[in-house]
Amino acid sequence: MSLRVARCRPAEPSIRRVPRKVTSASPFAEPTSPNPTVAKYAETTEKLHNYGSYLTQCLPKFIQQFSVLKDELTLYIPPSGVIPILTFLRDHSQCQFKSVMDISGADYPSRDKRFEIVYHLLSVKYAGRIRVKTYAGEADAVPSAVAVFRGADWYEREAWDLYGIFFKDHPDLRRILTDYGFEGHPLRKDFPLTGYTEVRYDEERKRVVYEPLQLTQAFRNFESLSPWEQVGEGTEPRKPDELKPVPPPQPEEPQKK
Repeated sequence: MSLRVARCRPAEPSIRRVPRKVTSASPFAEPTSPNPTVAKYAETTEKLHNYGSYLTQCLPKFIQQFSVLKDELTLYIPPSGVIPILTFLRDHSQCQFKSVMDISGADYPSRDKRFEIVYHLLSVKYAGRIRVKTYAGEADAVPSAVAVFRGADWYEREAWDLYGIFFKDHPDLRRILTDYGFEGHPLRKDFPLTGYTEVRYDEERKRVVYEPLQLTQAFRNFESLSPWEQVGEGTEPRKPDELKPVPPPQPEEPQKK
């Protein structure tokens, strides 16, 4: 008598299905906080505030105030503090800002000290940047930073050429971008958009000639907050009587045959 043995199949392990995570096609990580900018810079901003307070305590005579915007620290100093502040930031063990990346200017005609000079410094050791701002009037002299940073030479020449900011004790303060004999400083707000002269090549003289312009603009009405904002009441322009439009001529009557 043959016995048939029933083979029992092993029980299949239960598979737990994990919901598939749908990823974005964007290569950038999607923000999880309602305001990613605040969450991103919150820790950095606090550190920069502490660092700005530390610098102010070290040099209270020269640092008038400081500000932190996102991950940028800015020091505000008088012109007399340019050399002491830049030297301190370069040599102090907690600073080590050995490189000047740029020196820029800005013009605010409504201020008593209309020019703003901005120094952008870089610390390779601490991988950080800092901005130093000072101010000057048209007749004021700002101490040159060439003695502290040799690379400030051409930056200060650009500021002198484009804004007319005078740097005291600069070794070679002359124009660097505009032509020889150029009149005025082109990045000032009161500089005419058309300039004062026209430069062209004269075929008869076989050289470049300068001719005065007749359509010069005396002043630019510039709104820094919104350059597209309407200036004035927006009413229709009034025309003199002699500039009234001439009415169109009456149509001629057809001649009768």
